[in-house]
Amino acid sequence: MQEIIDRIESARDLDELEKIRVELFGKKGVITSLFAKLKDIAPEEKKAFAENLNIQRDTFNAKIAQKKAVLESEFIKAKMKRESVDITLFNEPLNKGALHPVMETMYKIIEYFVAQNFSVESGPLIEDDFHNFEALNLPKYHPARDMQDTFYLKDFRLLRTHTSPVQVRTMLKQKPPIRMIAPGSVFRRDLDLTHTPMFHQVEGLVVEEEGKVSFANLKYILEEFLRYMFGDVKVRFRPSFFPFTEPSTEVDISCIFCGGNGCRVCKQTGWLEVLGSGIVDPNVFKAVGYENVSGYAFGLGVERFAMLLHQIPDLRSLFEGDIRLLEQFK
Repeated sequence: MQEIIDRIESARDLDELEKIRVELFGKKGVITSLFAKLKDIAPEEKKAFAENLNIQRDTFNAKIAQKKAVLESEFIKAKMKRESVDITLFNEPLNKGALHPVMETMYKIIEYFVAQNFSVESGPLIEDDFHNFEALNLPKYHPARDMQDTFYLKDFRLLRTHTSPVQVRTMLKQKPPIRMIAPGSVFRRDLDLTHTPMFHQVEGLVVEEEGKVSFANLKYILEEFLRYMFGDVKVRFRPSFFPFTEPSTEVDISCIFCGGNGCRVCKQTGWLEVLGSGIVDPNVFKAVGYENVSGYAFGLGVERFAMLLHQIPDLRSLFEGDIRLLEQFK
């Protein structure tokens, strides 16, 4: 018995200890074999034999458990020593990239509407007059065309001035119901603190059978969307004019800088204009061959949202590639 205890205590690693355990308690182990002999021992000797065997079993189990704890502790210490890292060693700072604030904002907008079961549609950047203007209730010489300073190409095509042509193309290739957004780049001849020749829009369109959608549906989804983007803000709808919706509204939120009390950013009004929306004009449905349907549409400038979310004063700084600005969005 002492010889086995000595072997247990002198085991150098867990594998050697496990080998000893199997020799004692395995199917063909010493202790296992002795317990098997109990049935052949005379009754008057069986009790003493069993008691002695139990003592040996418990002693060996205790010694093995004790040694195992010591070896496991030593194993962990040795492993930690091998894998240790000196965090005080000098190292160059690691550079990491980040999404451009405009793209980050666009993805956040898309994420919201995809969660509301909107599909994401896309279309060409170079458009024709029909898809960009006429199908959207902007016939030739319509005065509202002056609202959009357009880049025209030599072949009478143009750079799209909004992503609304994607809505037209989607309606032409599929029947209602439609529930979609159209994110992407658009182009206008404009450049100042709040406008650039190329910028990004996300426009949305919902079309259902007549009577299934109303302005109340539009109001609900835009209020929830704006609170998702800007937090606990107030939302108001103001009558406005867009050729492709009737009625049309501008949508404002309470100023996120002053809480609606009035400041320089909101020009002391307490409100910030963020997007346009309305009920789709019947002439738009007529242009794509839809009958007995109703729907709503909305559109927003992604850069406008990015400027508000990140408090960027000059829109042009988003496109100048100044590393000092972009590094702030890591």
